[in-house]
Amino acid sequence: MAATSQSGPATEREDPGAPGARRWWLLGLLSAGQFMLVLDVTVVNVALPDIGADLALHQGVVPWVLAAYTLAFGGLMLLGGRAADMFGARRMLLSGLAIFVAASLASGLAAGATMLLAGRAAQGIGAAAMSPAALSVVTTTFAGRDRARALGVWAAIGGTGSALGVLLGGLLTSGPGWRWVFFINVPAGLIALALLPMVAPAGRRHRPGAVPVDVAGALSATLATGALIYGLVNAGGHGWLAASTLVPLAMAALLYGVFVMIERAAAAPLMPLRVLTRRPVVAGASLMLVATGLLVGAFFLGSFYLQRLHGYSAAGTGLAFLPIALGTIIGAHGGSRAVTKLDGRVLAAGSLALAAAGSGLAAGAAGPVWLVAGLAVAAIGVGAALVTAVTAALTAVAPGETGTRSGIVNTFHELGGAFGVAVLSTVAAAGVTGEVTAAGVALAFTVSAVAALAAAVLSAFVVPAGVAPAGAAPHVH
Repeated sequence: MAATSQSGPATEREDPGAPGARRWWLLGLLSAGQFMLVLDVTVVNVALPDIGADLALHQGVVPWVLAAYTLAFGGLMLLGGRAADMFGARRMLLSGLAIFVAASLASGLAAGATMLLAGRAAQGIGAAAMSPAALSVVTTTFAGRDRARALGVWAAIGGTGSALGVLLGGLLTSGPGWRWVFFINVPAGLIALALLPMVAPAGRRHRPGAVPVDVAGALSATLATGALIYGLVNAGGHGWLAASTLVPLAMAALLYGVFVMIERAAAAPLMPLRVLTRRPVVAGASLMLVATGLLVGAFFLGSFYLQRLHGYSAAGTGLAFLPIALGTIIGAHGGSRAVTKLDGRVLAAGSLALAAAGSGLAAGAAGPVWLVAGLAVAAIGVGAALVTAVTAALTAVAPGETGTRSGIVNTFHELGGAFGVAVLSTVAAAGVTGEVTAAGVALAFTVSAVAALAAAVLSAFVVPAGVAPAGAAPHVH
């Protein structure tokens, strides 16, 4: 039992998969699946007015079309990661994708609020099962420089998916209609479901009853993370001192305390607390929180700036964001190459310093062109920081812990996005007053620049020293 608690049950070891081109086909399919999950966070934004009008949704219900997905996705991520370790990453990957595809179809067919919100929540459940499992498969399939490159591709998906979601949402809504925002996932998901079993490594079967499921830990972690995300989302719209913000944040703190006590006493904890004390995990989670907060917050505030102050259409805003998406790809690609050559502290500090410079340029922008240019520069730094975050947490990890660590990193991805939007919208006063001013936007991006610069300094103390091993093989026992 002691060995099991250290690295997961012996039956959960994953086959790293066949070498050669098949691994890269696998990465392509997994990246496409992750792209759908990230896309669904932002693609619905542009379609919300049409959805609300077509389904006659009450004004208070409309925000929940977004929140239902984010809450389920972020809240269940730790459980999804642990389930990948216990029951096999491949099994959870395919199960999560099947749930996501079915939920997407249900959301597109929704005739009212109940079916739509249920479909969005089910999408989040499928995403929470799939995302950490997919990252776990990537981590155990690739080694050395190939792993760094694969994680670079994975990190780029987050930025490009968020940016292109705005463009795709605008094009689909103004073209075939808002329902295709959801329907588009169905054929893509079915193709992935058909092809993934051919290339995904098969994990060994789990013996039923060998390891009990930590139900209490799963419930407390899910409720705590859900309450935290809800409080952060609410802060962006109602302010930090509103009761609807303070109550869920207080509940989150209390429930996380309960979670810690449960995990200390559990025979087979959902997340062994020792994982959170490991420097690579702390570094990866911290970098993911900051980088995602900078990126998603920039998309949110930049969208307000372009549409409300300069009259951009939804599709025009999406097109304007393409340089930012390209910057993320460039940064992630460069980061995946640099991570095996540069000290992790140098790469993290340099990436965040570049993000700070870009945010500062956006803060002083005299118009949309300079704003987009500044955010594109910041995106290069963020893309490299995302690679550093994922690599720091997952470079040297036993397969029995890959799902858990992936779940932690992905949870901080969702928390970072919610936190970034909450802080920047509050600073710009957009969420509280509904009015966007050039001065408010400038102040918000100044805060981003200061936060990125502070994170760059702190990364020298948090990120482990040294380069990612170029020739290390995955830890398969």
